[in-house]
Amino acid sequence: MARDDHQDDNRLGSFLRSRRERIDASSAGVVSHTRRRVKGLRREELALLAGVSPSYYTRIEQGRDRHPSREILEALAGVLRLDDTERGYLWSLVAPSLAPADGGGPAPADTVRPGVLVLLERWADLPAFVVGPGRDVLAGTALAARVNPAWSAGHNLIECTFLDPRARVVYPDWEDIARQAVAGLRTTVAGRSAELQGFVASMRERSEIFRALWDAHDVYDRAAGPKRLAVEGVGVLCLDYETFALAGPEGHVLYVYFPRPGGEDDTALRLLAASRR
Repeated sequence: MARDDHQDDNRLGSFLRSRRERIDASSAGVVSHTRRRVKGLRREELALLAGVSPSYYTRIEQGRDRHPSREILEALAGVLRLDDTERGYLWSLVAPSLAPADGGGPAPADTVRPGVLVLLERWADLPAFVVGPGRDVLAGTALAARVNPAWSAGHNLIECTFLDPRARVVYPDWEDIARQAVAGLRTTVAGRSAELQGFVASMRERSEIFRALWDAHDVYDRAAGPKRLAVEGVGVLCLDYETFALAGPEGHVLYVYFPRPGGEDDTALRLLAASRR
């Protein structure tokens, strides 16, 4: 399959266009007396609402000017109603020096620090695991692998979500999980493109759904929340999770899942942990 990298050659323009197309023109204050044939705002409409000349905005979106000022970016972000994550992503596309290291030096280590491994050993009653920037699972508790086989070392969360049919069974809300996974990866790639662009290109070729979600240019940075998982022999568990960015250049993130105290999910998870000892 031929690979179309054009969008990622101009990530700033592609992202702006994707956000522009999702804005309802009437809610943005644009009055139209004719039937609209395009989704969202036209280029000239966005430019005028942001106080930018239409010709200059066109140069930005077409990739002919990739370094607009912070003031222009903020004006565009306001009209496009970008949230904090989207604003951070937008700025990283223009000023990557302000984002996390882009992998210009040695490749980040895949080795989890000994102290973190000790913590995982002590958290035997919780599903917990460490991932790298590309969502490779580097280490985890035995209970994590029992709750979801994809949470065991040697697996990649993105590959498992899109390429392993079992993921649709494990995740009752698979569509939401898939969308969040890609949007979260795009947020990470903004600061580590040299390190991850090969992985993204591979996933675009291997999964049509991944490619469609990637080309939507959504960004997502959720550090906590609930997730439903269908666990073999147990049923569906609803667990909350927290994420912890581990200090260091490796870009490792620790995920810890836990049930709400005293509920059925709490009891089920305790029994599951005890059965594995």
